[in-house]
Amino acid sequence: MLEDVERWLLSRSWSVSDRPVDGLLAAKRSSRQTVSVVLPALNEEATVGDIVTVIRRDLIEALPTPLVDEIVVIDSGSTDRTSEVAAAAGARVVHRDTILPRVPAARGKGEVLWRSLMVTSGDIVAFVDADLKEFDSDFVVGIVGPLLTEPDVDLVKAMYDRPLRDEAGQGGRVTEMMARPLINLHWPQLAGFVQPLGGEYAARRTLLEQLPFPVGYGVEIGMLIDSLNLVGLDALAQVDVGVRKHRHQDGRALGRMSAAIYRTAQLRLTRGNLVRPKLTQFERSEDGTGFVPATYDVDTVERPPMREISEYTARRAA
Repeated sequence: MLEDVERWLLSRSWSVSDRPVDGLLAAKRSSRQTVSVVLPALNEEATVGDIVTVIRRDLIEALPTPLVDEIVVIDSGSTDRTSEVAAAAGARVVHRDTILPRVPAARGKGEVLWRSLMVTSGDIVAFVDADLKEFDSDFVVGIVGPLLTEPDVDLVKAMYDRPLRDEAGQGGRVTEMMARPLINLHWPQLAGFVQPLGGEYAARRTLLEQLPFPVGYGVEIGMLIDSLNLVGLDALAQVDVGVRKHRHQDGRALGRMSAAIYRTAQLRLTRGNLVRPKLTQFERSEDGTGFVPATYDVDTVERPPMREISEYTARRAA
């Protein structure tokens, strides 16, 4: 298995500099593929506008023909000015609850990504988190590039350094403490992915519409495992795009993420007859005399493959 990972690292791990934009534009024109960029957003007014601005400037307006055909921000219930800022920067903003209204929306990032397939048209769909700071358009160029130039690649993850405040390489705590051990123990073929939980990745629509989507934090690991099972390791790739800076979560939030990721992996190891799990965490009481428990349901809901949704198939046929 180690030999498989080493072979894959040599053949399916690249740098963004390996594919200049001019070459990608030529490949895009030749293949007639279209590219959608999706930003799932919840209260990200501080960063979402800058990300949209950079993508529009570098990958639409500055090029002889656009590399990106549409930028769509899916607002999942923001209470700040996320929608207004994104629209002013040039994105098309769609509110989560207006998409597929017959299915009541669940809370979670995976829910937003799943619904985004209903309101985008690209043959290639690139997902970018909306909380990135000092955003560089290389993130999009990197993850889209292999899909335009390598017909046998179906999904591309970004890899990067991930500093925690001023400490190099200390970000990605859930990755190192939960996701990487799970992957190495149960899906060792995927052990070569540097950032298995990273929120920046692109895939062919023909793959995405076949995948179930965990509605919460488990969406990235679930998508990686299910893609491996569906199309095989050699259809998966990763591209080095440099450094990723973003807003970091507190320890309790990381605990909830970890529980959801573990549950997503557990469901893929053994299905059926599983008790719906809960996670209890603690914080000190307001009077300082003790600790107060807070109990959360762990995300277990998954949306079916989008090609099983009648509204989606009707839209694609039209």
